[in-house]
Amino acid sequence: MSLTHIHTSESVGEGHPDKLADQISDAILDDALRQDKRSRVAIETLVTHGLAVIAGELSMEGYIDMAKIVRQTINEVGYTDTELGMDGNTCGVMISVQEQSTEIAQGVDTGGAGDQGMMFGLATRETPEMMPLPLAMAHALTRRSAEVRRKHPSLGLRPDVKSQVSVVYEDGVAQKVETVVLSQQHSPSLNLDSISEVAREYIISPVLEEYGEYVNEEPKIWINPTGSFTQGGPHGDTGLTGRKIIVDTYGGLCPHGGGAFSGKDPTKVDRSAAYMARHVAKCVVASGLAERCVISFAYAIGVPEPVSVNVETFGTESVEHAEIVKRVRGNFDLTPAGIIKHLGLLDMKYLPTAKNGHFGNPAFPWERTDMADALRS
Repeated sequence: MSLTHIHTSESVGEGHPDKLADQISDAILDDALRQDKRSRVAIETLVTHGLAVIAGELSMEGYIDMAKIVRQTINEVGYTDTELGMDGNTCGVMISVQEQSTEIAQGVDTGGAGDQGMMFGLATRETPEMMPLPLAMAHALTRRSAEVRRKHPSLGLRPDVKSQVSVVYEDGVAQKVETVVLSQQHSPSLNLDSISEVAREYIISPVLEEYGEYVNEEPKIWINPTGSFTQGGPHGDTGLTGRKIIVDTYGGLCPHGGGAFSGKDPTKVDRSAAYMARHVAKCVVASGLAERCVISFAYAIGVPEPVSVNVETFGTESVEHAEIVKRVRGNFDLTPAGIIKHLGLLDMKYLPTAKNGHFGNPAFPWERTDMADALRS
């Protein structure tokens, strides 16, 4: 007897207040690493009505004009007028940043992990990007919303948007799209019928077509279920760095250790080891060793090697489970220094990771499957 259930995942667009906070934190990180590869960064951002607050720890050689970066990031997302939800040109910016603790540095500078914790990575054959179907589609909706808003400003779309996709699974295998929800901020000149027509034509229908193999009948579609969505962005809701960790990862289809990503330099294993877990999981699936894989690591602060490495393949493995673990341990350097070197984490821009999730984008180095051949033997 087959087991049927529905799994739902959500995404939020770049104009959502929490994602705006993530982007600001990562923009500051990028400028720190541009000036000094040895920077130690842990930046938190709060955005609210007319105000951005920057707090955290930063140790580096150089100077960052944080207020300038905050304003640039807010404007680039599309918040250039208080009517839209915030004005990057005139909003207040408060900064309270101190140096990183020397007690942390004494463990990190010798190659140890920047913190303790658990990190997880998933890969599955459900989609070409090896991401779970509900989250891949939810990200596609918010990504397309931003593209349409920039390409067709006359349509009246505004930066804040949330999406949600429900998928029917049978025995753990995705079967069909059941429900799509899109909450799209819009101009007050648009009524519900108008925004629904725009959302269906320009955003929802193209995404359903992209994932057409899972759309064998018209799914239930909800657009702005409250009736209108004109007050958005930080004017409508306070945003915080790291408050969308399930959106950032696997949409609830994988465990999460609780650590956020944005604003942290790659010595923080919350970020770098989560990226490595995704990379290893993708290589395991790409190698044919499993159809679905979750990799988990755990670290102790100041200690280079992980205290545990686990592999879960849900009965989809093609060789003995112990053999997969052996090949993973034998082919990947899982120390923070090894991860940073293998993925080139000091030579990339982190701001793009704060939009549409940290996984599934082929431009990110942890999405490579270059180690798949090594895992086959």
